[in-house]
Amino acid sequence: MTESDPGRRKLTQIAYGDRNAITMASSLSVLAAMLWLPQAWLVSRFLAALAEARTPAPGALVTVIIFITLGALRHLLDVLAGRRAFLIGQRLIERERTALVEEESLASPLAHSGHTSAALATLLAGKLDALLPWASRYRLAATRVAIVPGIILLVVASMSWLAAIVLLVAGPLIPVFMALIGLAARQASEKHMAETGTLNSTLLEWLNAAADIRLLNAEALTIDRFRQSAEALRARTMEVLRIAFLSSTVLELFSAIGIALVAVYVGFALLGIFSFGAYGTPLSVLEGIFILLLAPDFFQPLRDLAAAWHDKAAALAVAGELAERDCRPVPRILGRGAKAGALSAGALTIATRGLRYEAGGREIAFPDIVIMPGERVAICGPSGVGKTTLIGLLCGLARPSAGRVEIGGRPLDDHSADAWRSMIGFVGQHPHMLNASLRANIALASERFNQARLDASLAAASADGVVVALPRGIDTRLGENGGGVSGGEARRLTIARAIYADAKVVFADEPTADLDPATAAKVVEALEVLGRQGATLVVATHDPRLVARFDRAIVLEALP
Repeated sequence: MTESDPGRRKLTQIAYGDRNAITMASSLSVLAAMLWLPQAWLVSRFLAALAEARTPAPGALVTVIIFITLGALRHLLDVLAGRRAFLIGQRLIERERTALVEEESLASPLAHSGHTSAALATLLAGKLDALLPWASRYRLAATRVAIVPGIILLVVASMSWLAAIVLLVAGPLIPVFMALIGLAARQASEKHMAETGTLNSTLLEWLNAAADIRLLNAEALTIDRFRQSAEALRARTMEVLRIAFLSSTVLELFSAIGIALVAVYVGFALLGIFSFGAYGTPLSVLEGIFILLLAPDFFQPLRDLAAAWHDKAAALAVAGELAERDCRPVPRILGRGAKAGALSAGALTIATRGLRYEAGGREIAFPDIVIMPGERVAICGPSGVGKTTLIGLLCGLARPSAGRVEIGGRPLDDHSADAWRSMIGFVGQHPHMLNASLRANIALASERFNQARLDASLAAASADGVVVALPRGIDTRLGENGGGVSGGEARRLTIARAIYADAKVVFADEPTADLDPATAAKVVEALEVLGRQGATLVVATHDPRLVARFDRAIVLEALP
């Protein structure tokens, strides 16, 4: 991995806003680790005095009190460092999660990003959590590795150059092998993350196509393919675990060898067998014990880093996915999608000037049109000519590649789009419902709920019968797909929503498509109620019966 690696760059970018807080947490962690030096020195002096049959100075009680005080301080600093790092990790996740949700909420429905909702849900709910152990464990461990072993090595070298050489040789071998293993861990983590997202996306597609799967008698084939995907995910998971166990084994091997070699040297030196390795005089009991106590802590930061190495690999895999999303930005709607005051209702003339939209490598050119307030206009033309695209542009749900939309003589842009959308209603082929009660779906975010107004809206949209048929009436909870209501009923409920909101302009995209004549007639009647109330109606349709009941039709011509 290099600095040009997108995942590494993204990870650095994620942590940049909290770099000062991360530095503070890392400093506390290093300070906590360094407190072992005076603790080890106290223990060494005390044990050396006992071994040499002399009175310890300071005394046993004072030594114990100082040792416990330093230990308590060390624990306190370690807890503070861990808590700070944990809060930083939570903040990082919250910031990235908020940014992703905001980006998705402002994505144009006319654009195809290639990211499924299941993949996004997996990233938001599960994968982003991999940033927490990276921030709370790996970052602290990496800082300790960069500082603590070097200081311990200098202290040991001041007493025995041979012991320092042993540590110097054994220590760097661990990062070298961990780096080699880390490459495999990174690749395994990326494959595991990708497999998780793919499995969730596949499951969502099959759930949406459940009716078709049953009609084709493909249940057994679907289950078999899902079993194969689940087995592939299990294999990826086990591969990650194997690498994690391998890294721990390598670490323990080299650290055990290093500690053992230091212990052998110190033991033979104290027995007088080795007369070299120290500076001019044989190694003293105090120095020998002190070196033995410091040797495990020389390797401890490396142990901590190895334990958190997979955390880094997982975080890099997630950051790589975030970087990939950044490289493929999704076209955004106009405005911020926020609540805004309505535009002046006196001049809601809709006009287009040289409007063009580019998608999929082709550009659609639209004629200049003018729609007056209260007018009922049908947008017609063959399939693929851009009727839905024009509706989306007029609603501010996409940015034109050229030209502009004007509302009351004002350009429809980021400053006016939110206010414009607060005045309009939209009826689509596949109405989206909130996972809430029918009451909430009709009233939406109205500040003051009015039951009489709700009943009148449902009656005007010929949707009061829909409510009666539901198990809990107006309090029935609808899923996002409008569970419990048919497509025609969902469209009438959407029209009731527009009536309740007193929408000044209503856009509809194929409101009678795929409906039987009786249901289509009810939808048309509901739309006409809106027209009689003075709302401007703009409908994209193939239905000649609907076109005949409107004031005029705008026919879009297919491109040659």
